[in-house]
Amino acid sequence: MGKVKKLLSNTVIFAAGTFASKLLVYFLMPLYTSILTKPESSVADFIQQTGNLLMPLFALGICDGLLRFAMDAGERKRGIFSTSVAVIAAGSVLVLCAIPLLDAADGRTGMFGGQAWLVAVFVVAANFQMAASYYVRSLGHTAVYAAQGIINTALTIIFNLIFLVRLDMGVTGFILAVTFANAAVTLILVFWMRLWRDFDPRLISRGTLSELLKYSIPLIPTTVMWTVTSLTDRYIVRVFAGDYVNGLFVWAYKIPTLLTLITTVFIEAWQLSAVTDATEEEKGPFFTKVFRSYSGLIFMTASVLIATSQIFTRLLLADSYYLAWIFIPVLIVATVFSAFATFAGTVYMVRKKSVAAFLTAFAGAAINIGLSLLLAPSLKIWGVAGATVVSYVAVFAIRAATARKYVNFSLGIPRMAVNGIAVAAQAVLMTLQLPSGLIPGTSIPLWIPVQAVFVVVLFVYNGRPMLEGIIPVIRERLGRAGGKKEE
Repeated sequence: MGKVKKLLSNTVIFAAGTFASKLLVYFLMPLYTSILTKPESSVADFIQQTGNLLMPLFALGICDGLLRFAMDAGERKRGIFSTSVAVIAAGSVLVLCAIPLLDAADGRTGMFGGQAWLVAVFVVAANFQMAASYYVRSLGHTAVYAAQGIINTALTIIFNLIFLVRLDMGVTGFILAVTFANAAVTLILVFWMRLWRDFDPRLISRGTLSELLKYSIPLIPTTVMWTVTSLTDRYIVRVFAGDYVNGLFVWAYKIPTLLTLITTVFIEAWQLSAVTDATEEEKGPFFTKVFRSYSGLIFMTASVLIATSQIFTRLLLADSYYLAWIFIPVLIVATVFSAFATFAGTVYMVRKKSVAAFLTAFAGAAINIGLSLLLAPSLKIWGVAGATVVSYVAVFAIRAATARKYVNFSLGIPRMAVNGIAVAAQAVLMTLQLPSGLIPGTSIPLWIPVQAVFVVVLFVYNGRPMLEGIIPVIRERLGRAGGKKEE
């Protein structure tokens, strides 16, 4: 019970930080879409995605190694942190020196709108912020980690209001807002947690560097593969459907990220528990119990998001982006299986099998890019969206099969199949708005009650497994509270 209780406690803390911060961003999406044109949204997205692509390359993926090894390194934590910071500092110098190369690439493609330097400063600030926040998280300061996420988002919003609204800086302002926020949060963490005391150049060692890179370098292609896949999707849409449709596609992807929020919150807490809170004999049953509740929550949330995709689009995006809703249901299905692939990937982190993470990510990227190029000429954006779904399903299937060799846990295949078919059917009916027509005697479309039925059925089907994991913890908490009162 202690393992589950700790996992729930960490999840609540991470949820408080993540949801509080990200919901603020969603409330400001109408502002962003009213200021940035669709071509500008496309350029801003390319700059961010390229920055995400270059981050692990110029830092040698060291942040992943920092997080994993500092979790259980004991007295070696400071050496791991110092070595990681040194690598990031060297990588920052290199990426700034690479600005002429980025300018040359921009001159040929026009992807960055003549502002390739924004990619470099984005990478530098983001890598230092990630290192500082990951180190704090590895030390077990979950509340501080959650708080820095809220601070980061609040600063991003403030800088966006200054750069976009006040100064009308467009794409430049949008990227600089994120960059300045990351830099500010890094400084806040350094002084708040006194991280300068943990950095000691004398503790930088080849042995520590070799250990970190042995784990981290195979994860560079893993991260790069996902980012390349995302960039390729946008680029293919841009080529075959144009900047207007790509702008819709970029913002349509923002709604499924509400589901990604849940995944992120849980995985951040789960990684701590998976590494430290279960013996070898307990890992299989522990993973089984957690995955059953996790998968149920993902399917339930996906069902709600599909049914309300038009509502969210109307609330969160400017009117000129309303047509983006039609792409949301299929992208939510893709995000569901991405969430499951992420969970299965935590097994590789626990066992330090970073090569397996790379190979499965490579397979997914190859499937996605290949199918997108095959289907986009005839199906345009739908071909790209369909390829994304297939690739994430494939990655989950491969990871589920291979990960269970390292931790023998049950996926509950029959339940997964029922849920998967139901969510896919719901997405198709929502996209086509079937059944057509109105409820007799009313002005309510028939597809609305049908979507409501899907939501209710999926909640009933998945609610019990979730409650079975949560209710015992609540009862124990209430029992302890009652005992204290009696005393």
